[in-house]
Amino acid sequence: MMSLLEIRHLRKHFDSLEVLNDISLTVEKGQTTCIIGSSGSGKSTLLRCINLLETPDGGEILFHGENIMTHDVNRHRAQIGMVFQSFNLFNNYSVLDNCTLGQIKVLHRSRQEAEEKAMHYLKKVGMERFAHAGSVQLSGGQKQRVAIARALCMAPEILLFDEPTSALDPEMVQEVLSVMKQLSQEGLTMVIVTHEMEFAREVSDHVVFMDHGVIVEEGAPSALFTRPQHQRTREFLSRYLQNQ
Repeated sequence: MMSLLEIRHLRKHFDSLEVLNDISLTVEKGQTTCIIGSSGSGKSTLLRCINLLETPDGGEILFHGENIMTHDVNRHRAQIGMVFQSFNLFNNYSVLDNCTLGQIKVLHRSRQEAEEKAMHYLKKVGMERFAHAGSVQLSGGQKQRVAIARALCMAPEILLFDEPTSALDPEMVQEVLSVMKQLSQEGLTMVIVTHEMEFAREVSDHVVFMDHGVIVEEGAPSALFTRPQHQRTREFLSRYLQNQ
């Protein structure tokens, strides 16, 4: 059976720096994949290639068996949405307008339909009462929940999360993670770059450990977090494992 997303021998350089080296990975429909690793290991660049925010230097990314490089970029980004660590909301728009703009421009929905969808997803993330507030008035956790609602409004088949809690104060982290847990339980296909090890262990179906631009180890969280096979994985997880 064809995987929803298949990455084959992906490579990416920035000048002389090799950021991704022969990355191969599959993502199945309904699966939550968490990518872990130290800063600079290539995790975020991998997500940005999947969403065509960066152009790979080699290899293939197949979505429903088709090379994404042949896709219309805007349509592709609707099908494979992304939530950024810095929220990327439009500060001069209201919460509601942030959630309707892409629907109207890319999906060509009417304003009424777009607003109905927006309110549905804002309610889902607990932000409906802020619909007419300016985005600059929100806390970091609230902004990230709006960013998730905005992505969901585009009806993505896959949702990518790039360190979605790294810019948040500690007390705001759980409100975002709880929304993501709910989405995982509902069967949304997600690929999440995260440093939240307990979240990755609890929520993911598949965990990928990256280091220096390569996938060192991957597998079920029950195996990778308790019986890592590679020394680099054990070293990375040592602080987390010591606290268990």
